[in-house]
Amino acid sequence: MTKIVFLDRGTFPKNFEAKKPSFSHEWQEYEGTPKDQIIPRLQGAEIAIINKVKLTEDVLSNLPDLKMIAISATGYDNVDINAANERGITVANVKGYAENSVPEHAMMMILALSRSLIGYQTDVEKGIWQKSNHFCFFNHPIEDLHDKTLGIIGRGVLGAGLARLASGFGMGIMYAGRRDDKNPHKPYIEFNEFLEQCDIISVHCPLNEQTKDLITKKEFDKMARKPILINASRGGIVNEADAVNAVNEKKIRALGIDCLSLEPPRNGNPLLSIAHYPNVIITPHVAWASSDAIYTLWEGLINNIEKWKKGELKNSL
Repeated sequence: MTKIVFLDRGTFPKNFEAKKPSFSHEWQEYEGTPKDQIIPRLQGAEIAIINKVKLTEDVLSNLPDLKMIAISATGYDNVDINAANERGITVANVKGYAENSVPEHAMMMILALSRSLIGYQTDVEKGIWQKSNHFCFFNHPIEDLHDKTLGIIGRGVLGAGLARLASGFGMGIMYAGRRDDKNPHKPYIEFNEFLEQCDIISVHCPLNEQTKDLITKKEFDKMARKPILINASRGGIVNEADAVNAVNEKKIRALGIDCLSLEPPRNGNPLLSIAHYPNVIITPHVAWASSDAIYTLWEGLINNIEKWKKGELKNSL
């Protein structure tokens, strides 16, 4: 009987009714799995389901029975793909499940930061409006999105989804070319030119060797229009310490972050020092997590497992 082990079931809501594969199997799941329990819990398992648990070469070398890694996410930087390929282990992720959820979350941040929603809400909670001599007051800047230029890093389904939403507000759209490409083809814009021309920048690319620390002090210094910066992709793409400095030095006018380099930030993170600012929004990596997206993700995960069982699926990344 096929043994299936889900190592971090806690990455899904507790009340989510997760259907199981239709074929005969033994199912084990754990709320979370510390590093020293990964190998023991996967002994004898043919299929490992993971979200953020890391499966390194050292781990995989101790799992002779493992035949498939089913990732309940799109990102797969937590799996040593080369080591899996060498051992004939199929690795499958789920694409497109958050094609509405992530763009909507990014658009929410853009709207909230453009209109200083957090600042004004906080002022009402503190009683500042109630003390005003007029029907309104102007503690924070308010800007329209119409005719602003939105720059998107990453032109996959999520970046394209945000572009679709932004176009409804009358925004112009730019796509960033690769950092080392001096002559990108349309619709991409040379990276430094992109940084100079955008009123808002939103990150929707994967984290890899090319995109790690893609935005650092050097890039912030080139942002001539002092844009709003959004990262709903992966922590590590935007250098966190440099982002804090950019906010404090007013190199950018607002910051929206949904992902940190280490999650949760139990030992602190530079970004937490500015989380209370009226022009900063930090959410706990939930851009992907609408109820619709979670359902679609799980359907895709089970579909990958059942296709693999039928011999219809090899690597799907």
